[in-house]
Amino acid sequence: MGLADGYGVVIGTKQSYYRDPPDNFGRYYHGNLNVQTPTGIYHCAIDVDPKSMPDGVQWRLVNIPAGDFPTAIRALSDGWHPLASNSTSGALDYIRMPMLNPLRFILRWVTIPLPAGNPLVPFLRFLRLVRIYPPWTSGTGIQALTALEGIIENGKRFYLFGEPFARGGLGVHNIHQNQGDPVGGGHDLENAIWQDGGTLVEMADGSFVAFLNKFKTQSERTDDQGKPLP
Repeated sequence: MGLADGYGVVIGTKQSYYRDPPDNFGRYYHGNLNVQTPTGIYHCAIDVDPKSMPDGVQWRLVNIPAGDFPTAIRALSDGWHPLASNSTSGALDYIRMPMLNPLRFILRWVTIPLPAGNPLVPFLRFLRLVRIYPPWTSGTGIQALTALEGIIENGKRFYLFGEPFARGGLGVHNIHQNQGDPVGGGHDLENAIWQDGGTLVEMADGSFVAFLNKFKTQSERTDDQGKPLP
């Protein structure tokens, strides 16, 4: 089905940032990045809820060279932009998008033709058949937010992908993986591909760092509808 209120990206500069107050057990649920745009300030709620587990949130940082970032997204003006959930719009997909795979150099390497009989050929053929995923760090909300805060401190432009607020003013939520939720788990109706949320930060040198976050209950393998695969 996908996200009920649409999907897109808000782009702008950092107006402020703060954490949700911790609960009685010291757990944090959101980092809140307020993004300044020409039409107002967007409240972007980055979800790091550990789901009552000691290590229920997962995250990773991905360094993206300027040349690998989608030109169509970088050229957008500051503000909110709806995006189609497909591979050409600039939408994010943690599983299918080469830009978000730090080991993409291996995937490129396997396309280099080798002469017949080269001992590497069987290994490279094997690599063509498998997806290579970067590792996730599992931990608490405060650990995830510490990693996030390390990159937003020096960012010059911010790209927050997710679902727009349906009420309560300008804002974006569901800033996390939006596929792979277990069937019957309460969020599985939102499963779909090419609609993942994420925080991408443009640095002063023109490079980007992506903070990608998901819940431990979400699968890293999904079908073409975003449903979890075993």
